[in-house]
Amino acid sequence: MPRLHVVRVFVGDCVVDSGAGGNPLGVFLDPVRHAQRQAIAADLGFSETVFVDDAAAGRLEIYVPLRQLPFAGHPLVGTAWLLDQQGAGVEVLRPPAGEVPTWTDADGVRWIRGRAEWAPHFDFRQYERAAQVDALTPPPDAHEDCWAWLDETAGEIRSRVFAGLNGTLEDEATGAAAIRLVTQLGRPIRIHQGVGSVLHARPGPDGTAEVGGRVELADVREY
Repeated sequence: MPRLHVVRVFVGDCVVDSGAGGNPLGVFLDPVRHAQRQAIAADLGFSETVFVDDAAAGRLEIYVPLRQLPFAGHPLVGTAWLLDQQGAGVEVLRPPAGEVPTWTDADGVRWIRGRAEWAPHFDFRQYERAAQVDALTPPPDAHEDCWAWLDETAGEIRSRVFAGLNGTLEDEATGAAAIRLVTQLGRPIRIHQGVGSVLHARPGPDGTAEVGGRVELADVREY
């Protein structure tokens, strides 16, 4: 039976929220047949599940409960961190969308670099106040990022992402949406999403964008 690693991606990274939040991610480092992957992702019910095909080359596939994705942020950040913890760290991940550089900075934040056009489409809805974002009720069939400035000067944002079209009513932390948003804003931002997750995002070179955060191991079990 293949082993399932569960990591929490984009956990809080300051004194008041350290260890809080984080979006659960399932990662299979052991071989899993392609024909079984979609059913396994639906059964697990995580917002995304990763199947690593070649750890040394960084080749992998990403599935949400309803379909496969060519690119997503929190699965790539989490898998890059996990491979490093397993002694199989890579400098580039290779999901179907293309080559994704990855690294850990001096503060322990794991980063990836990608392109906004690789990420799933989101409808972005900006609100005047964070309290308005907090009061929203997740719509069942939306695919939108609802956000407001907490401190525009400092680049602090409050965000909630509703991904019902992916089979996830509300996503705790969404790296792909962060990549699209930071590309629109064109400046570094720090996103407080869900109940306690923190995402760092900034423009990258040559029209790319970078997103990063802290990762923790939550569980290892046979599936």
